[in-house]
Amino acid sequence: MSARWSEDQWGESEQRLRRKHTKPAGRRRITDLTAEQPEDIADDMIRRLTDGGFITEVLAELKSGKEATAYIANTYKGTALLKIYRDFAARSFKNDAIYREGQVVLDERAARAMHNRSRKGLEMLQFDWVMAEWAHLWHLWQAGLSVPEPLVGPHPFDYAATIPAVLMRLIGTEDEPAPRLSEAKLTPEQAQNAWNQSVQGMADMLRLGYAHGDYSTYNLLWWENTVIIIDFPQLTTRQNPNFRDLLRRDAESLSISFRKHGIQETGESTLREVQRRALGPGPAPRLVLP
Repeated sequence: MSARWSEDQWGESEQRLRRKHTKPAGRRRITDLTAEQPEDIADDMIRRLTDGGFITEVLAELKSGKEATAYIANTYKGTALLKIYRDFAARSFKNDAIYREGQVVLDERAARAMHNRSRKGLEMLQFDWVMAEWAHLWHLWQAGLSVPEPLVGPHPFDYAATIPAVLMRLIGTEDEPAPRLSEAKLTPEQAQNAWNQSVQGMADMLRLGYAHGDYSTYNLLWWENTVIIIDFPQLTTRQNPNFRDLLRRDAESLSISFRKHGIQETGESTLREVQRRALGPGPAPRLVLP
């Protein structure tokens, strides 16, 4: 992750993370996120996002995973995907150490709290995890990769106000959100096209020094014959001693998950092709106004 925070820096946002209850927040009920009047919304975080002008309303739940739940929401910039992370202590997936190796936390107290997974340490890990997704999403978007457009930022001060949520433009429409590539029905020609785009996307990330860490058709969307990469908090860089293993695992996962679409490639051949393409030119960067 590229977002590193000392304990003092994190403390500036601590009040946004604290809750009136002590039970870790898990999956939120859609009934708590919606109401006819914004002031009647039961969920404190949604009221904060609404009061801050980040969203105007939550429309529906889209998909729930082991770390977060995705909702469809309206914003002043259009229809968005609102990804709300569960509190770290409430996740079914907690083994994040492999992705965090090689990171430097300068504040010794902060590092100790996160290592010991104390209450404050878990809150700091939560903050860091969500900030990492924001930072990676912006980096990939600005570099021209096929990822959803982030809707808050690009400065960390701006998107830190949304934690534990990430807001990005919805791929697809409110009535027909883009399916995951694992769920899409493809012709042989579409499957080959999707495979080519997926390998290229992995190569483009590698060119930037990233391994995705969870790259497969489950974290790729398919919309209008285009592959869109999603899910970025666990992205790692070459500073991580596990980088090569994670890159190899991504290639293996991609090749295995594409077999249902009739693509028969091995993890080794996929990795070689990704590495070859990573030596070539990347996509044209996007101009992002400050």
